Amino acid sequence: MVVERQARSGSPLHGARPALGLLLAINLFCYLDRYILASVIPAIKTAFLAHDPNANGKAGLLTTAFLVSYMLTAPIFGWLADRYSRWVIIGVSVALWSLASGATGLAAGYAMLLGTRVFLGIGEAGYGPAAPTIISDLYPVERRGRVLAWFFMAIPVGSALGYALGGWINGALNWRWAFFLVLPPGLVLAALCFLMPEPGRGIARPRANWEDYKGLIRIPSLVTNIIAQTAMTFAIGGLSVWAPTYIHEGRGQPLGQTDLIFGGILVAAGFVSTLFGGWLGDALRPRYPGSYFIVSGIGMLLGFPCTIAMLYTPFPTAWVLVFFAIFFLFMNTGPANTALANVTPASMRATAFAMNILVIHLFGDALSPWLIGWIKDHGTWNAGFFTVSTVMLVAGVVWLVSARGLVRDTEAVEGGTQGDGTNRPNRSQ
Repeated sequence: MVVERQARSGSPLHGARPALGLLLAINLFCYLDRYILASVIPAIKTAFLAHDPNANGKAGLLTTAFLVSYMLTAPIFGWLADRYSRWVIIGVSVALWSLASGATGLAAGYAMLLGTRVFLGIGEAGYGPAAPTIISDLYPVERRGRVLAWFFMAIPVGSALGYALGGWINGALNWRWAFFLVLPPGLVLAALCFLMPEPGRGIARPRANWEDYKGLIRIPSLVTNIIAQTAMTFAIGGLSVWAPTYIHEGRGQPLGQTDLIFGGILVAAGFVSTLFGGWLGDALRPRYPGSYFIVSGIGMLLGFPCTIAMLYTPFPTAWVLVFFAIFFLFMNTGPANTALANVTPASMRATAFAMNILVIHLFGDALSPWLIGWIKDHGTWNAGFFTVSTVMLVAGVVWLVSARGLVRDTEAVEGGTQGDGTNRPNRSQ
């Protein structure tokens, strides 16, 4: 009952800040590990794919391999995280992906490189569904948007560090050392997880059963949120993997300079935008209860023209458009994930996040990096980027038209009428 009183009073639970700090640090390394690869794709193509007419498509498949293993194993870890210690699952997962990232630097050929990215995906699949649910259990709903925005702020900052660190180390040493150097801090973060206490999962409830899990797909705003996030992930996933290579090869900018500038813009625009989106969603919620979807949708609709304009604007002016495109596209990060947590009962929240991971990557960025590479192999960079970018409009429209449904589903969970073990009869009414 302590959890219930603290949630109603608007106070976080004991130990919330240390837990948030550790999860934030892990999330930074999660995305740093992912995007080091994007910063050194030209070097990897030279090492393993020289003179291959399908070099760009194969380079894109490295990200696809990671995402396929990530999305296919996430539901398994989500089910486990709803039942067992999430900190243990996270600790093992962080250790696994850190070892896989270090092993990437040892790759002797393309096939081995592909294999290490698969294990990186398995490691991150254990972390992805569990971490946001710990934060959701530690912080009340009225503060959840801002807190999750801090957590997801690690996406642009960690990604930018991956671009910058990978580009700098590649120039100073070589691309292999970019992967070696992330191994030790990753293992330290993994060890700290085993020292963290497991928080309660909201008000005491029986574990969800199979019927409850099937009920997740009958939550309308959960389904539309996943559809919108899938369209968003398709667009942003493809663009983020190829952006440094496009700017270097397609627009003639030096690779090292491109990695540093793009990384700096990603840190600045992504950091401010993620926190601003989370704050704005919480601030507008009393007046506009569907604010999390409204903020997400408007951000995507504003990001699309900035992205297209960047393709046809000469550098260095184009960097300004890169900044605004990133700013608007990251506004949804906190609000969209907060909405997902708010409409899902606590006993099934990790599974809901895992389901989201599976769908958004299966139909999103598991396809778009390969698609951009394939279009470039048979056409132009601009054609690839333009094709993928148009899907942003789908995400924006879906979020905006679903705002009213978000209000109903959030109230259902807060009132205990959404299927959650204690109220299973309501699911059939």
